[in-house]
Amino acid sequence: MISVVFVDDHEMVRIGVSSYLSAQNDIEVIGEASDGKEGVKLALELRPDIVLMDLVMKEVDGIQATKEIIQQWPDAKIIIVTSFLDDDKVYPALEAGAVSYMLKTSKASEIAEAVRKTYSGQSILEPEVTGKMMTRMRQRTVSKPHEELTNRELEILLLMTQGKTNQEIADELFIALKTVKTHVSNILSKLNVQDRTQAVIYAFKHDLVK
Repeated sequence: MISVVFVDDHEMVRIGVSSYLSAQNDIEVIGEASDGKEGVKLALELRPDIVLMDLVMKEVDGIQATKEIIQQWPDAKIIIVTSFLDDDKVYPALEAGAVSYMLKTSKASEIAEAVRKTYSGQSILEPEVTGKMMTRMRQRTVSKPHEELTNRELEILLLMTQGKTNQEIADELFIALKTVKTHVSNILSKLNVQDRTQAVIYAFKHDLVK
């Protein structure tokens, strides 16, 4: 029997999903909580096989609750069940230690199956979440930020290391001042630095200056 604790601040959602899960021959809902704080306490006390965790709740949200549970119980298997697919919800929730990520628009049977598969060691993600994670992984394959710079941006960065102003760079490359400013802005963004000085320091640190 797979034991489950369900944490969600919507009573009707808890009642509906819990009733369906408890009707299964292999799943038992042993506890329910209406907020993150209560959910952490209940999860750590009951140590269920699976914790179903909502994200948006008062006081302690699902992300913080997941962090606290994992910190004190690293082996906990937490499934996020939410209405949100925003980047600021998906990534922090998975980074906090959630194993699976489901939407409340999923059928109750799909949530039950996610419970079974997560219990068996699988990670069940909504297709949209899988897409987001794949995109993020591809972005992380770029080992160094400067590899994202175009040839023109790299050329401008090298002129910046020579102490040239935007106007001087524009004159030397025979391009508009506005164009230089756009390139400089893109350079700062791609290198993830705040200003020209940091960009120059980055260039020297990574041996971009010939």
